[in-house]
Amino acid sequence: MFKFLKEVVSGSGTGLKDLPYNIGEPYASAWGSWLHFRGTSKDDGSPVSIFSLSGSNSQDGHLAAGRNGVKRLRTVRHPNILSFLHSTEIETVDAGSPKVTIYMVTEPVMPLSDKIKELGLEGTQRDEYYAWGLHQIAKAVSFLNNDCKLVHGNVCLASVVVTQTLDWKLHAFDVLSEFEGSNEASSGQMLQYAWLVGSQYKPMELAKSDWAAIKKSPPWAIDSWGMGSLIYELFSGMKLGKTEELRNTVSIPKSLLPDYQRLLSSVPSRRLNTSKLIENSEYFQNKLVDTIHFMEILSLKDSVEKDTFFRKLPNLAEQLPQQIVLKKLLPLLASALEFGSASAPALTALLKMGSSLSAEEFRVKVLPTIVKLFASNDRAIRVGLLQHIDQFGESLSAQVVDEQVYPHVATGFSDTSAFLRELTLKSMLILAPKLSQRTFSGSLLKHMSKLQVDEEPAIRTNTTILLGNIASHLNEGTRKRVLINAFTVRALRDTFPPARGAGIMALCATSSYYDITEIATRILPNVVVLTIDLDSDVRSKAFQAVDQFLQMAKQHYEKTNTAEATEGTAIGISSLPGNAGLLGWAMSSLTLKGKPSDHAPVASVSSSARTPTSSNASPAVDAPSTAPVRVSSTPDFAEHLVPTSPTSTDGWGELENGLGENDKDGWDDLEPLEEIKPTPALVNIQAAQRRPVSQPVSQIKQGINYSTVSILVGISSFPCLLVSSSYYL
Repeated sequence: MFKFLKEVVSGSGTGLKDLPYNIGEPYASAWGSWLHFRGTSKDDGSPVSIFSLSGSNSQDGHLAAGRNGVKRLRTVRHPNILSFLHSTEIETVDAGSPKVTIYMVTEPVMPLSDKIKELGLEGTQRDEYYAWGLHQIAKAVSFLNNDCKLVHGNVCLASVVVTQTLDWKLHAFDVLSEFEGSNEASSGQMLQYAWLVGSQYKPMELAKSDWAAIKKSPPWAIDSWGMGSLIYELFSGMKLGKTEELRNTVSIPKSLLPDYQRLLSSVPSRRLNTSKLIENSEYFQNKLVDTIHFMEILSLKDSVEKDTFFRKLPNLAEQLPQQIVLKKLLPLLASALEFGSASAPALTALLKMGSSLSAEEFRVKVLPTIVKLFASNDRAIRVGLLQHIDQFGESLSAQVVDEQVYPHVATGFSDTSAFLRELTLKSMLILAPKLSQRTFSGSLLKHMSKLQVDEEPAIRTNTTILLGNIASHLNEGTRKRVLINAFTVRALRDTFPPARGAGIMALCATSSYYDITEIATRILPNVVVLTIDLDSDVRSKAFQAVDQFLQMAKQHYEKTNTAEATEGTAIGISSLPGNAGLLGWAMSSLTLKGKPSDHAPVASVSSSARTPTSSNASPAVDAPSTAPVRVSSTPDFAEHLVPTSPTSTDGWGELENGLGENDKDGWDDLEPLEEIKPTPALVNIQAAQRRPVSQPVSQIKQGINYSTVSILVGISSFPCLLVSSSYYL
């Protein structure tokens, strides 16, 4: 709490050096003799409102009433009553005359009349917002009258202010007094400062100072009349000039008119209690009031009600005034998610509302809640965050991602749910560029090494694609150690055709990181093998890759011969058109349906595939018994082209030891692709290649005829693995 200041400051009245707030520009209107200023805290710059009231001496009647208002506001607490922060009374000398000023500091608010002009609402949206505001003021008045046995004495448009979240709050407590209806012996004035109230706002009994009648009336009689005055000023758009104007009901909404007339009954005992106004008035039954009311009592609702509400909220928010959605509903929703009272569907509503904010407002109002949600143990919340990460991921700072977000996201790499593993993997496309090299090498690459031998073929494929996409964010040493091993030893040997295709495309997309020696000795030998792959899409990509890397080798040859190479043999050649951009995800999202066996690797055609009755055959999907299988013969050397199992431990991470037990970065200590024993036909070709060449040899066209191998496997039980070239963008 702020320290109470009693320092006496001398001077012209402008040197408030000891007030812990800066006084800014004044508002055009305020209640009574008070002045209302914008202000900020000297400690942290947070906004506040500063009210000041001045008098010629400490015994001034306005000052006495002001002290009563400050005391009452400090002690009365309610969500719909202005929040008190600080007050002080300062004596100054102005032009040789003493001057006493009371300063009262509250939460930042704006006069209701100014806010109405600023919002400029019309039609249904205006009526809904007015209904919500009147509902709040009615609750504040009911609290004072029914719970505290207090009389405000001057409820009107000037005594209402609006917060930054567009809530209406009651203030101007200078006239506030205890209700003395039970004290029959008391015959004096109950409202000591009633003279401050304008005659147009006084009911008949107060205008006549009939204190006996006032004390016999219910505690809400005077303030119910004030509520009627507020309603008139609100809908007419004019300040009340005289009491007779209250009879003009043209501007009052039809659904509110009966209650308005009861509030202004000439008989005090018949005036409508504000608590009954809240409960029974048809006017308060609209979408905005119902929505905000549901949010405020969210903790009392069951899970079914919450889910139903939050699924409807995004569409409902489009029908409500945007300013109210952004300044009122959005903070309520963020708070509900942060403290666990909102269900996972609320995240979709939060992001949809937040999309209308500016980048800076989104960073301040939405991102802190999202960052905290990453620590949630609710799997549905985690899934929702990963599914929508493209909507907020770019707004996260590198430090926040590395220190607060990634440690929680990384737990999804080893989750038992394949769907969550895949979402975690895909989220790295946005988060990985913000990670430090230490996190890259110490954590992310190790997880990716394990995922490249995952039981789900789609995850293996997308791991390769992700590595190709984030290769530019690795340092040079890590790229040298990781990329070729991951793409050749793992991806090109995968039993799942799209995984092999992804490996080829990843090599092409990252071709600028390889020197000519690596291209000639490690990449081309592995890619050429796939030009006779059993899958047509893999063969097509293999030929494209061979053309690209041979072109790079040819350019190196030409540069060497013309002495244009500057140093070394390392060159950077841009990829062929279409390969320079980011790789697209190869597989669609995994479904959670089916058994784990439904997502096992799809076996390539091998000797076991050509002999369906072999005991070693282990197809990845259960093909229907009626699925036709057509097999034709192949040359002997085709048997040497079957990719090795993706679960082999000769990859780029020591998986047996588990993550965390190994200090290496993944893809370490790898041996080159083991040499395949050539067939007699290949031996002759290799021998010819080793002969010395004395002059250029004309191009020799040599064709190897081999029969086409085709196999049709029923895939109705595995719809997520429908593979076509369109998966690679």
